[in-house]
Formats: sequence, structure tokens, C-alpha cells
Amino acid sequence: MGKRGTWRIYLGAAPGVGKTYAMLNEGRRRAARGTDVVVGLVETHGRARTAEQIGDLEVVPRREIRHRGRTFTEMDVDAVLARGPRVALVDELAHTNVPGSRNAKRWQDIEELLEAGVDVISTVNVQHLESLNDVVERITGVRQRETVPDEVVRRAEQIEMVDMTAEALRRRMAHGAVYPPEEIDAALANYFRAGNLTALREIALLWVADRVDEVLARYRHRHGITRPWEARERIVVALTGGPEGDTLIRRAARLAAHAGHADLLAVRVVRGDGLTERFPREPARQRALLESLGGTYHQVVGDDVPTALLEFARGVNATQLVLGSSRRPGWQFVFGPGVGTTVAREAGDLDVHIVTHEHVGKGRGPGRMAGPALSRRRRATGWALAVAGPALLTAVLTGLRGESGLTTDILFYLALTVGVALVGGLWPAVAAAVLGCLLANWFFTPPYHTMNVARFEHVAALVIFVGVAVAVSSVVDLAARRTAQAARSGAEAETLSMLATSVLRGEQALPALLRRVRETFGAGSVALLERSGHGWVTLGAAGPGPCADPEDADAHAAVPAGSGPDGRGETVLALRGRVLPAADRRVLTAFAAQAAAVLEWRRLAEEAAHARRLAEGNRIRTALLAAVSHDLRTPLASIKAAVSSLRSADVTWDPEDEAELLAAIEESADRLDGLIGNLLDMSRLQTGAVTPLTRPVAVDEVLPGALRGVPPGRVVVDVPDTLPPVPADAGLLERALANVVENAVRHSPGTVLVSADELRFGGGPGRLEIRVVDRGPGVPDADKERVFGPFQRLDDGRRGTGVGLGLAVARGFVEAMGGTLDAEDTPGGGLTMVFALPLAPAPSPVPSPVPSPAPDGPPAPEHGPAREPQGGTR
Repeated sequence: MGKRGTWRIYLGAAPGVGKTYAMLNEGRRRAARGTDVVVGLVETHGRARTAEQIGDLEVVPRREIRHRGRTFTEMDVDAVLARGPRVALVDELAHTNVPGSRNAKRWQDIEELLEAGVDVISTVNVQHLESLNDVVERITGVRQRETVPDEVVRRAEQIEMVDMTAEALRRRMAHGAVYPPEEIDAALANYFRAGNLTALREIALLWVADRVDEVLARYRHRHGITRPWEARERIVVALTGGPEGDTLIRRAARLAAHAGHADLLAVRVVRGDGLTERFPREPARQRALLESLGGTYHQVVGDDVPTALLEFARGVNATQLVLGSSRRPGWQFVFGPGVGTTVAREAGDLDVHIVTHEHVGKGRGPGRMAGPALSRRRRATGWALAVAGPALLTAVLTGLRGESGLTTDILFYLALTVGVALVGGLWPAVAAAVLGCLLANWFFTPPYHTMNVARFEHVAALVIFVGVAVAVSSVVDLAARRTAQAARSGAEAETLSMLATSVLRGEQALPALLRRVRETFGAGSVALLERSGHGWVTLGAAGPGPCADPEDADAHAAVPAGSGPDGRGETVLALRGRVLPAADRRVLTAFAAQAAAVLEWRRLAEEAAHARRLAEGNRIRTALLAAVSHDLRTPLASIKAAVSSLRSADVTWDPEDEAELLAAIEESADRLDGLIGNLLDMSRLQTGAVTPLTRPVAVDEVLPGALRGVPPGRVVVDVPDTLPPVPADAGLLERALANVVENAVRHSPGTVLVSADELRFGGGPGRLEIRVVDRGPGVPDADKERVFGPFQRLDDGRRGTGVGLGLAVARGFVEAMGGTLDAEDTPGGGLTMVFALPLAPAPSPVPSPVPSPAPDGPPAPEHGPAREPQGGTR
């Protein structure tokens, strides 16, 4: 197999920023230098400047595919491979190919070209990245059906962001450079609002910044660079799980803020050698505090705490490290300099802050266990004591000869042996016991300075001494090993508990889980692989140089994670960069199971979202069909009957009858106009196309228009003309009031009261409340929110009164103006609709003749007089 081609991707912050234009421009630049460049596929979308940019570049003809009686065109992969260019331009890599194509997705076509040694230049928009799909949907209200896995895009050697300001892109659209003229207004009012475009730019910039971090980490790893590069300020705070963590976190957060909102990370090193949880509630509470301050929590397992801290800090390219002063009492420093001193000495270019706190020197608490029981350092110390200790003790006892007997001397040797066992374990203690026995025999057992023993009780004493010493040493060594095993089990349990907590907290993102695996096991890289028909496919990775095949993983560092996300194949979690002990495989298996669960959760979430969309679409279609089949046909039938009567040649109508028929036609037409108007208004609300034209509005001036279609005498108005104006859209407010009043009149046997009042709170701007009070049957508490849903009719027996949209449209209009519309019970029976609109801080005495434009788009047109309201029945 030849050399794989290189891949360059132009990432667009939004449609229309010019990524296809940039791709074609790069292709022409390379062609001008003599490079063999072809156009594999370019989508111009009817944009003249983009089509002109193709110029004289060779275009490979597309392949035609028949599907469901229609003809579609897709990139002809075989033709491009047969042509064998040096560079191929392939647009829109997230595109889903027509069924019957060679591959399901266009990015899979690109993979084939790359494997064949063809360099590819491609494009994609940030909203098509799989990890950002739900975020973009929440911002724009539009879900992208075509996505590409982030890992596919990250495999590209070069990613260049194509960007422009929101204002510049909106100007391009207004000039017709992106969409046809008939689509411009809808696009500007929906997806391409200034707020949406600004958010998309920020998302794209952050994603590219993370990609830059990955490239930098890969470069540093490839060149063996361990010194921190201060490309971005990153502050790491070391936590022990003790009560001083709050002080350290807050201090590190202040440092991060002073450094210009630097990245804040907290790391806790869990040792598998005797460290137990002394403060079981502290870690969870400190993690919550850290996340509230914008930081991230990490946990690693390491026997050498200073080394683990420094490796983590250098691995994340940290610039500053914050530690707390030691809680150990002063006398314990004779056993070592402590973590803080060691880290400061070995930190190199990393800045280290030692922070004092109120727990300095107060000890680690009653639950503190011994340090490493069987570490290499302790064993070396034990052997040194086993050799030097008996000799020094013998010298001391020789000077006291005559003042102590053999029994006392043997007890001193026994005490020394137990001390050696505590420090170095079994075998140094056995050596100390044997050496002590020999020295006691030579120096303190008659006859002296010989290995002979004159008396039987002396022989028994020496033998019993050796036996007791070995037995005690075995017990001490076993206890130390059990302590180490228990501590390691505790560390594993804590890691698994943190994993379970992350599941309960809803942390389902696969990249975050893989980063946590890498940090926990100290691996260089982690990859989640899935077996496919063409080999292994990377579903996600963290760290530089991840495995492309489970065979590339280190010993014990590849564990199965179950079936693939589509229920087929096999998935494997593979680590590289560290040979894991076999005992760690159990914890790694738990992480692998969680990775498989994340993949399954993502698949189920996509299916559930698809099912919700289908269910909502079916509900709307059913309701719309019911409205069209009955409520819209009723006024049409009246119009048809009246017109047919007027046109009948067999009947001569007198002027009064003719006027009555014409009035019926007009009334039915008005009703039909209101029904269709509400349907259109609901559609505008659901697509976010309603942009209020806000200016000071007096309620008493709006009410006459809202009551125009109400029969005389049915409404009593109690609205003082001294009320201050409210910032609102006069047309939207009039139509909202008309819908609510008409609904109240229809359900109230008597008159309907419309009142308004000004409410102030503590000298603030306050609000204006408009109440529409009826004396009808009312609505149960459980249904008070239902009445505001689209196509809701709580009195289905009364047909011909509307399609159930009046209240939904009214609430949508009020909320678009920053107000609220709620339902309350009327004292004595009935229903009261309460409009709450915020008052302007300082109402202008003379309203401006020219309205200000809406913040997220061009000014909306003036609204005409209110149509006769329909729907919203209960």
C-alpha cells in the first residue's frame, strides 16, 4: 500500500461564510503551481461567484443514481480513483449519499481517496459536527440530520476555519449572495439571526482551539518536549481530599481570574499503597465548588504523589501549580521533605505556589494509614537496618555487660527485629533475627566468643527468639501487604464511585470519558475502536498517537467494550503509553463498559429524538387535518351556499334577503380569514419568525381595535387613561387581546370584564397587568397550561368555533414582547386571563416617529388591524 494522502478541511462557522470558495481558491492556487488538481464534487448552490471560481479546473463527471423513481447525482469515486489526481476537491463531507451509492457517507468516500494516496481538500460546517449537533439545535432551533463524527474531522492534517462577523454574513445574505431572493427574509428571521451567528462563531472558535491544543500536545509528545509552553495559561490545583481544599480552590480561581480567565484544573492523586478516605464528604463537595468556579476535576492513581502531580501538570501543559502547605507535624519531616518541597524542587519551569491554610501542622487525622509498606525505598531501608542495627545494638549491650542478663539482651534483639519488619518487611526481619541470634550467642552466651552453648536453657532461649522473631515478622509483613491491598481496593472503589457519579450526573460525552480514562491510568493515549468490514474504525480518542488497532495497545491495556453502537461488530478500549498491571484491568473494564453505555445512550437518544419529531409531526398533521376537514370547511360551506343562492336564476331575491346573504358571506369570510391567520401565526411562532416592533403603547388605544369583532354589550372595559405606556408591539398586543377576549365572550354567559392596573415593586419599573375576566364554566387546575397548547380544544363537542390556536398564538405574541400570559380562577366561578407586561423604566412623552430595529434582525413590518380572532377554545 502506498503513502496515504493528506487531508485539509475548511471548517465554516455557518453556511455562506465562503468555505467552498476558499477550497476552490486553494485548488486553483495549487493548479497554477503545476499540481494535478481535479474537482471530485462541488456544490455551488446556485451561487454565481462560487461557480466562477471553478474556472478551468477539471471536473470529474458525477455518477447518476436512480432512487424511488428519481435521478440523483453523487461523486463518482471510481472515476476519481481511475483519474488518479494528486489533489481532489470534495465539498460537504458530512453529506449522506443516496441509497445505492458506494458508501453511506461522503466522508467514507474521502477515506477511500486518502487510502489511495490522493490528497483531499474538503469542507464542513460546525453545525454538522456530531458532538455539537444538540448544542446547535438548542441555539438555532434546527436539528441537522447530516452529521460527521468529530474524530473523522480531527484526523485531518490541516483544519482551517473560515469565518466572518454576523453583520457581514447577514449583509451578504441581504445582497443575495447566499440564498435566492424568495428565501432571504425567512433565513434572516430564523437561522441567520445575529445572536445565532455569534453563538455559532464562538462554538467554532472553541472547537478549533481544542484542535490546536491536540496538535500542540502531539507535537510536544513527538519531540519529547516536557517543559511547559505558555501558549495558554493553565493553573492546576493539587487536592488531597482534606478540608484545606476549599482554600486552595478559591486561591487558584483568583489566580486564574487575574491571568485573564485561564483554564483551571484540579487533580487528586489517589495512591494504591495505604491511602484511605479520611474525609469522605470533602471530595464531592470540593468538586461541586470547583465546577461552580468554572474548573474541571481530575483524579489519577499514582504511588509517587510528587511525580504523578508533575506528570499530570506537564501532560496538560500547565503553567502554574497550586499546592497547600503540609498538614504533617514538624517532627514527621525527618522521614522526608514532603510533597510540596519535592514538587517545588523538581518543577523546573513550572511555577509552584505553596498556599498556607488553617490546617497546617495539625496532622492528617486519625484515619491516616502508613505510607508505602513494600516500596523499594522501604525495603532498602529495612535491609540497612537489618545489617547495621544488630551490630550497633551489640556494641551498646557490650558496654552494659553485667547490668543485664541474656533474657534482657534477647528482648532488645527481638524489639529491633520487629522494628525492621515494620520498615522493610519479612526478609530483612528474618535476616535481622538470624544475625541477632548469632551475635547474642557470640557475645552474651557462655562460653563467650565461641558458637558453643554451655547450658540447655540458653539454647532454648536463642531458638525461641528466632522463632518468635520470624513469626512476628511474618504477621507484620502480612498486615502491611493486606493494608496495601485494602488501600488499592479503596482507590479502585473510589475511582469506580467517581465513574458512577459521572453517569448519574449525566456526563455522557465520549471525549470526556476517554480523557478521564487517560488521566486515571496515566496513559499516553486512549482510543475506542470498532471492528468493521474494512478493519478497525476509531469511534473516539484522547491523547496523541492513539491506537488504530487493538494489537497496538500495551500489555493488559486493551479490553472489550461490547458490541458497536449499531448493535453490530465489536468495540475495544485500547491504551498506549503505559504497561498496566493486570490488577488494573478490572477498573479498565468498568470504564470500557461505560464507554459502550455512552455509545448505546447516544444511539438511543438519536432514535428517541427522531421518534419525538415523528410523533410531534403526526400530532400536528392530525390536528391540522381535523381543522381543515371541519372548522375550515364550515365557513366555506356557508359561503358556497350563499353564493349559490344569489346566483340561482329560479329565485328572485328582494334587497333585504340579498343583503342578509351577503352579510353571511362576509361573516363566513371573516371567520375563515381568522382561522387561516391563526394557523399562519402559529407557524411563525414555531419557526421563530416573529420579531416585535417595540415602542411605547397605551393600552386604552389598543383595546378598541381588539374589541372590534365582539358583539356590542358583551364586554365591560375598566382601563384608566392615566396608565403609563408599555414597551410593546401594538399590532401583536391588539391581536393577542382580541384572541383572549373573543375566547372569553364565547364561554361566558354574561359580560366579560377587561381591566388594567399598574403594579410597582420597591420603586422598580414594575409591570402593567391586563385582566380579562369571564363568568363561564372555568378550567380545572390541571388543564390551565393545556389551554395554551396549539390545537387544544377542551370542549370538543362544540365544532365550528375554531381550531384551538387562539390562546396559543396570544401567549406566543405576549412572550415575544417580554411579557407573560397566565390563567387564574375567577372568584365565584369562571376564568381570568392575566397579561403581565413590563413597564418602561422612563416612558418617553413623545414617541419617536421611526421605530428602532429589533436586536436580532431587520425591523418587522407594521402589523395591520387585528383579524377576527378564532380558536383557543376550552
